[in-house]
Amino acid sequence: MATSLASKMLTATAGMAAAAVSLSGHRTITCSALRIAPQPPDLIRWVRREGGFVNPKLKISDTGAHGLCVVASEDIPEGSDLIALPSHIPLRFKKSPESNGDSALFELALRIPEELWAMKLGLRLLQERAAVGSFWWPYISNLPETFSLPIFFSGEDIKNIQYAPLIHQVNKRCRFLLEFEKAAKLILESLALKDHPFGGQDVSSSSLGWAMASVSSRAFRLHGEILLDGKHSDTTMLLPLIDMCNHSFHPNARIVQEQDASNPNMLVKVVAEKRIEQNAPVMLNYGFLSNDLFLLDYGFVIPSNPYDLLELKYDSALLDAVSMAAGGSFPSFSSPAQWQQEILCQLNLFGNGADLKVTLGGAGLVDGRLIAALRVLLTSSEAAVRKYDLKTLMSLSDEAPLGVSVETTALRTIVVLCVVALEHFPTKIMQDESILKGTVPSSMELAVQFRVQKKLVIIDVIRKLTQRIKRMTEEKSVTQV
Repeated sequence: MATSLASKMLTATAGMAAAAVSLSGHRTITCSALRIAPQPPDLIRWVRREGGFVNPKLKISDTGAHGLCVVASEDIPEGSDLIALPSHIPLRFKKSPESNGDSALFELALRIPEELWAMKLGLRLLQERAAVGSFWWPYISNLPETFSLPIFFSGEDIKNIQYAPLIHQVNKRCRFLLEFEKAAKLILESLALKDHPFGGQDVSSSSLGWAMASVSSRAFRLHGEILLDGKHSDTTMLLPLIDMCNHSFHPNARIVQEQDASNPNMLVKVVAEKRIEQNAPVMLNYGFLSNDLFLLDYGFVIPSNPYDLLELKYDSALLDAVSMAAGGSFPSFSSPAQWQQEILCQLNLFGNGADLKVTLGGAGLVDGRLIAALRVLLTSSEAAVRKYDLKTLMSLSDEAPLGVSVETTALRTIVVLCVVALEHFPTKIMQDESILKGTVPSSMELAVQFRVQKKLVIIDVIRKLTQRIKRMTEEKSVTQV
């Protein structure tokens, strides 16, 4: 049963893995310190020359697998300013066209969906890369020549990810880049050189992919200009040198923005949050993200990521079967009562336009909408359910709002879902670990690391829910005695 049900649970597009598209034919996969220019200008010197500040105890160092990063050459006290960039150094997408070439650039930008925001700033990056004597050339020349993002994986290594939601996102981005290349050629082919945003240079899916990868892996979303209501607009920026700081959920530095009320220009700073020891890298928190986003946008995987999630599809037929396997007395997922339908609609799990994506793992352990749906559908008493508001039904607290029997059955149902999800993966963790002990290409290594972490998320959820079930069952037995 588990094998046939597994294909229904993890959200996927039929044949997606087999039809994996990638840009690997255009660019070699590597995780190295190779720069765009063989001998790029000294980035620290450039930032200082342009009015920025760089702490004299900082240096750029090659850390090997993670490439170049900002490192302390001596101990740096807590509270020290590390880097400061005046407003003209960050690279942004222009607010409005300033030249003939900008008009075509803005026309291309209008074709980019909001979720692929990195491509918009990526166009600006390509424009400056193509410009002779660009102000930002010292920065651009120091950017990586290649990236380890999945859009550059081979089709086989995309399949090696073994996780349909991420494969879907990778293929979606690859298809966008291939289609955007065609759209760009149509717009640019008839332009005069003076109107061409890239100085007449050809724009391919490879160059577009490099630009999007550069931005997604390095840009920061910060405050932009002050609006009429006094609030700041959010804007995406490339921050030279700052974007060479590595990631940590426990960073030793943070980004702050300073602005004088009488001066519209903004200073972007990095400040030491704690003492940074000699030879330690400067670490920033890129965000409390899942491994899906870290691999997709940054090209790395965080082991034991506490914010990693497993994405599932809420499937009523599957839940009927799983609930019976878990010992449920009311397999009504496929045919909920009218009052149950009303609550499912409130949870956006029923009716037209319902969002059927639910998650397991992370800080919440179980998606609130999923646990609420299970509680409601495993209960025959409408009156018992109506005693509680939706927030209580969605909370995975130590209390069982609808009784221990309903709660333990709901949790067992999720455990069985986890088992089905685990069996969906064609390889076991021991097989994956054996692969990682050998010598494999970096793209395959990342794919295997990713799927191992997803399996560990599932195992962790099973372990924690099983402990919860055991504790509740024991407490019920003691109470009955």
